[in-house]
Amino acid sequence: MHQIHPNQDYRDQTLRKNTALSTDELKSDAAKHYDDCYHDYLFAWCNRENLALHYGYWDDKTTSHHQALINKNQLLYDLAKISADDHVLDAGCGIGGSSIWMAKHHNNRVTAITISQQQVKHAQQHAKRQKVADNISFEVTDFCATHFENESFDIVWALESVCHALNKGGFLKEAHRLLRPGGKIIICDGYLQRNAFNDDEWQDIVTCLNGWAVPNLCLRKTFTESLEKNNFQEIIYTDITAETLPSADYMLKVANRLKPVQKISQWLGLRSKAQTANFKVGIAQHRLFSDNIIEYGIFTATKPLL
Repeated sequence: MHQIHPNQDYRDQTLRKNTALSTDELKSDAAKHYDDCYHDYLFAWCNRENLALHYGYWDDKTTSHHQALINKNQLLYDLAKISADDHVLDAGCGIGGSSIWMAKHHNNRVTAITISQQQVKHAQQHAKRQKVADNISFEVTDFCATHFENESFDIVWALESVCHALNKGGFLKEAHRLLRPGGKIIICDGYLQRNAFNDDEWQDIVTCLNGWAVPNLCLRKTFTESLEKNNFQEIIYTDITAETLPSADYMLKVANRLKPVQKISQWLGLRSKAQTANFKVGIAQHRLFSDNIIEYGIFTATKPLL
């Protein structure tokens, strides 16, 4: 049986040549993944309106993949009870989807950070195109060690980004420092439902970790304990696994449809290592859901008032 323990990198050994990657190497690896796969995401998953590098939220009124992706932004916004006056830190902003949505639909001031200079460039272009560039500051910064002053933000927003942190507690410690008293953190991600796996299950887990440049996943209980340890209160978890499954189904269908193209392109040497690994996730991620290995949900928590 295989197990995952906190703060370790469980991706395939060949990715790191049998030695642990340094923090800088981990960040560089994640940045390369998103840089190499930028056009793949735009072609096969999101579009230039939603710019969403995350699963969607399917409720009874959802009729399209695009709508499900936009729904996720509104859901997080409502659960965190964000107001237009709040200064939001989008921690792991990708190509700017959520930041642009908040600025465009709620007129929020957003500071958006990523570890990829290319993502900053793309996000700035998209924000300018959607006429909200004045509301958003995009920059390259590690969300576990930012340069911002204490108590700079009302909201810390992390949509499928904390999974990229080797030490999830390091992110939470920094988020707590950055939040003003009474400020809120909102985190949406996948969490392990158990901590022991057979060989086939482990292979699917490692395929997903490899393909999305994620070092590890943790149990919901472990993450809750880390929030408590880092002095967050009013911790609420909203399980939206059922509302996420249609997105997992959609991703599987896209992967199966593109399998012949992937096979030929890879044979011709037209696909990078990151692109090929990313393609494989489309199939493996579905098995993680169907085999009850992961759940998907949203944490909200508050930094106490002084």
